[in-house]
Amino acid sequence: MTLRNIAIIAHVDHGKTTLVDRLLQQSGSFRDNQRVDERAMDSNDLERERGITILAKLRRSSGTITRINIVDTPGHADFGGEVERILNMVDGALVLVDAAEGPLPQTKFVVSKALKMGLKPIVVINKVDRADARASEVLDEVFDLFAALDASEEQLDFPILYGSAKEGWMAASPKGPRTPACGRSSISSWSMCRSRTSEDGPFRLLGTILEANPYLGRIVTGRITSGSIAPNQAVKVLDHDGNLVEQGRVSKVLAFRGLERVALDEASAGDIVSLAGLPNATVAHTICAPEVMTPLAAHPIDPPTLSMTFRVNDSPLAGTEGSKVTSRMIRDRLLREAEGNVALKVTESKEKDSMEVAGRGELQLGILIETMRREGFELSVSRPRVLLRAAEDGTLLEPIEEVVIDLDEEHSGVVVQKLSERKADLVEMKPSGGGRQRLVFHAPTRGLIGYQGELLTDTRGTGIMNRLFHGYAPHKGAIQGRRNGVLISTDQGEAVAYALFNLEDRGPMMIDPGVRVYRGMIVGEHTRENDLEVNVLKGKKLTNIRTTSKDEAVRLTPPMRMILERALAYIQDDELVEVTPKSIRLRKRYLDPNDRKKAERQRMAEEVA
Repeated sequence: MTLRNIAIIAHVDHGKTTLVDRLLQQSGSFRDNQRVDERAMDSNDLERERGITILAKLRRSSGTITRINIVDTPGHADFGGEVERILNMVDGALVLVDAAEGPLPQTKFVVSKALKMGLKPIVVINKVDRADARASEVLDEVFDLFAALDASEEQLDFPILYGSAKEGWMAASPKGPRTPACGRSSISSWSMCRSRTSEDGPFRLLGTILEANPYLGRIVTGRITSGSIAPNQAVKVLDHDGNLVEQGRVSKVLAFRGLERVALDEASAGDIVSLAGLPNATVAHTICAPEVMTPLAAHPIDPPTLSMTFRVNDSPLAGTEGSKVTSRMIRDRLLREAEGNVALKVTESKEKDSMEVAGRGELQLGILIETMRREGFELSVSRPRVLLRAAEDGTLLEPIEEVVIDLDEEHSGVVVQKLSERKADLVEMKPSGGGRQRLVFHAPTRGLIGYQGELLTDTRGTGIMNRLFHGYAPHKGAIQGRRNGVLISTDQGEAVAYALFNLEDRGPMMIDPGVRVYRGMIVGEHTRENDLEVNVLKGKKLTNIRTTSKDEAVRLTPPMRMILERALAYIQDDELVEVTPKSIRLRKRYLDPNDRKKAERQRMAEEVA
C-alpha cells in the first residue's frame, strides 16, 4: 500500500476545507448512513463561526491501494506558524486557487514556504462553476507566481486539475466531465507525488503539532523520518541544540483513520503519528531512539511583528463575570499557548501582574483573547504595538506589509487617499473584472491597525483587504491616530437613559441604559479632540409641580457596538480593553483622574527630555 502526506494550500475562503470534506466522503471514510457536519475539518467553534481555518488538522482518506494523510492548513498569514510546521511533515502540496479571484497574498505566503522546502505542488483551479470564472487567466497568474518565487523547472511543471469542490467533481479540463469523481481524480494525480525518502536507521520524529488530552496528557504529532515506533518503546527527547530534554516510554501511538484517531500497534517511517507519554516534549523537539545523538533540523519560523500587554483585570467590576482572574492563571494559560504555537512569543513584562504577548497580527492575538474569554478568563489588554528593529547603522526599522485590496472602481480614490495618510505606497493598480479594481500597497503594519473597519465604511462593505508580511524598512515617521477624544464616566453604578439622552450632543455613546459603569470607564466618543468626564448616572429631578402633560418617552440613538477587534483598534496607548466572558469594556489605564494627569505630565516631560 502506498502512503502519501499532502498539505492543502489556499487563500481564505477559496474552498480548501470543503474540498477535504468531499475527498473524505468520496474515498469511503464515512458510512453511507453516517451523519457528518459540514466543514468537518473545522472542529474549533471559532473556525465555524468565522468561516476560517485557524488550526492545522490532519485526517486520513481510506483506500486499498493509496492512503493519503490530508493536512488542512490555515489560509491567513497570522496563523503562518501553523503552516510552517506542517510543511515539514508532508510529501507534496495541493495549491487551491479560486477560478475568479486568482492567487491572493495568503496563497503566495504559503506557496513560497512550500517551494523553499522542495515540495512539488499540484494546482487545482476551484469554483470553475462561478459566473465570473476565468480559469485560463488564473492559471497564467499561478505560473507567474511560481516563477516569481524562484520555483525549479520540476516545480513549474505542475499537474493541473479544474473543478468545483462544492459540487464534488474534479477533471483535467474546465469543461469536465462534471461527475462526482473529485476523490478519484485527485488521488490519481497525487500518486505522481514522490514520497519523501525515508532514511534508514533508528527511530526519529520531529514534533510538529502539540495538544493536551485529559486522559493521555501531552500528545505530540509528527512525521516519522526513520525507523518505527510501538507502544511502551523507550525513547528520548532532544531540543534543537541536541540537549537532552527527557527520557521515557511512549504510552500510546495514535494515527488518523478518516476523522477518527485510533491506537496502533506499530508505525513505520513515512507515517504521521501522535505520541503520548512524554510530558516535556514539545514542538521542534526531536523524539528519537536512545542511541540517536543528533536532532532533526527544524526550519526557522518568521518572527512576530505585533505585541500586546495582557494584564490582570483590576477594574471595580473584576471577578463578577469570570472564574479565572488571577495573574498566575493568566500567566500559565499564555505559557501553555506559547508551547503549542511557535508563532507566539510570551515574556514577562516590566509592569506588575502582566505579560507581553507577541504574534503575527491583530487577528491571531484577537483569536487568542476570544478563546481565553470563552474559557472563563477575565483580563485587560493594551493597544497592539509594532515591534521595531535597529539596523546595523543604527537606523530604526519597522515591519512593512503587502496589502491587496479588491474594490469597486468608484471607491478607489478614497482608499488611496486614506492609505496615503497612513504612510502606504501604491505599488500597483489594475482592473480585476466586473467593474472592480485591485490595488496593491506597501504599508507599515502600525498604519493598518484598525483600518479594516474604515475600509468597509469607505467602500460600503464591498472592499476586500488581504495582508502579507513583506519585510522591514526604515521608519516612516508619525502616523495620525484617532482624532476624537472619549467620554469618561465619573462615578460607579448603572447608566440612566435620561443622562445618556442629555449627553448625546457630546458624542455617540458606547453603552445602553442599565449597563454597569465605573469611574474611569469609557462610555462614549467625544465630538472634539479632548477627553471629557461625564456623569451617566444623573436621573431626572422630581418636583411637586403637577401638569396635565406626560413626559415624552426618551428615545436614544443606538450606541456604537464595540466587538473585540474594533475595540483593540480603537483604544489609544493610555487606554485598555477589559475582556470578560460576558462583556467587552473600554477604560482608561489609570481610573483616577489625578493619576491620569500625573501620567500625562510625566509623558510630556520625557518627550521634552
